[in-house]
Amino acid sequence: MNNLRQATFGGGCFWCTEAVFLEVKGIEKVVSGYTGGNAPGKPTYREICSGLTGHAEVIQVTYDENIISYESILIIFMTTHDPTQLNRQGADVGTQYRSAIFYHNDQQEKLAHLVIKELATHFNNKIVTEISSLATFYEAEKEHQAYSKNNQNSGYCTFVINPKLQKLRAMHADKLID
Repeated sequence: MNNLRQATFGGGCFWCTEAVFLEVKGIEKVVSGYTGGNAPGKPTYREICSGLTGHAEVIQVTYDENIISYESILIIFMTTHDPTQLNRQGADVGTQYRSAIFYHNDQQEKLAHLVIKELATHFNNKIVTEISSLATFYEAEKEHQAYSKNNQNSGYCTFVINPKLQKLRAMHADKLID
């Protein structure tokens, strides 16, 4: 178990980001939650959606570094959402939907800056992804965990999550669970 590490990302709605990483080899667990804000106590989904707490919807992944590297996880994250949109992803608008990498240590911070620099030339617009130290991570309510798996027939899954998964499969087929 010494090879298990954690990474935390915000890429818009956590339902989408969670669905992407549940497909990746070496990902042991994905938890939807909130971080990066300043509300007293544990924030609720309703509070986060108001945009008043400053928190971002994020996922926290536990991964096996013997199977997948943090750098590979960063590349998957950066290429399965639009890191050039400030405080939004598609129709989801507000600071709670910002693109963000919340690093757990100095090495993750260095790799986040490196990967963003390397990928910058692949985007037409400037990357606006926030890179911040992880503050307190709050696990989201139960109904937000494994959302796409539990709600496959919902319109959100059909029209928003499924296209993201198709993009993931096209770009990163070698990194996915068979």
